[in-house]
Amino acid sequence: MEDEVFQHAVSVFSSLVSWVAAGAIMFGGVVPYIPQYRDIHRTQNAEGFSTYVCLVLLVANILRILFRFGRYYEMPLLWQSIIMICTMLVMLNLCTNVRMAAELSTKRRSFLATDSKDEEVRIPKRLFLDFDWTYFWSWSRFVDYLQCVLAFTLVAAYVTYLLLDSVLFVETLGFLAVFTEAMLGTPQLYCNYQNKSTEGMSIKMVLMWTSGDTFKTGYFLLTEAPVQFWTCGLLQVFVDVAILFQVYYYSRYPQKPVSHTVSHTTSAKAL
Repeated sequence: MEDEVFQHAVSVFSSLVSWVAAGAIMFGGVVPYIPQYRDIHRTQNAEGFSTYVCLVLLVANILRILFRFGRYYEMPLLWQSIIMICTMLVMLNLCTNVRMAAELSTKRRSFLATDSKDEEVRIPKRLFLDFDWTYFWSWSRFVDYLQCVLAFTLVAAYVTYLLLDSVLFVETLGFLAVFTEAMLGTPQLYCNYQNKSTEGMSIKMVLMWTSGDTFKTGYFLLTEAPVQFWTCGLLQVFVDVAILFQVYYYSRYPQKPVSHTVSHTTSAKAL
């Protein structure tokens, strides 16, 4: 009787751990962006956050969803991708609104400085349908980002439908999905390098990236996920550690003020 009670308790505990782990996998990925979202919303300054992070995660998770049609993996990983896509769209919406408000404010100050109060302040619109690669992922409206994401999804889905019977294509698709996600931190890494500073970047976000990616990689190994998942998970942890090193380096060895200003302006244009 005692053995049965013990086995039942172990079974319940095991199920509880599985549910907690699944919940952490589904929602843990979006937690790092909460402090970054709050910082941007509070300061109305999005220059410290690279919107290319959103691009990387959108592409990676769209490909990962398509990968599941050819190779089964755990349901929590599917929900993780869906939730992450929604989160990145929310981040893009905020960053676009903040950036356009900042550009409008700058234009207004410029007009006031030249005594052109009667002239209408206009900001040149950069649209997705213009197909101008100079302004790729730097459009003026959130709807343009939605159009780009929808176009990419439709094209990728159509190609996947045509080549779904090819094992080589399916495995390559899975690798591209997780490898793209593994490169998540590289836009932020490059943005910090350009700015010669980590100012404006949420350190909490990067710490959560690191802990979340470490947990996620362990989850991949324990659940025997496809090899692409845990291999690229390790690469993702390495990039996170590199960003944390930047935080340490630029705080201990701050760059010259003039150099910082120039680099910061260049980064703002890139975003």
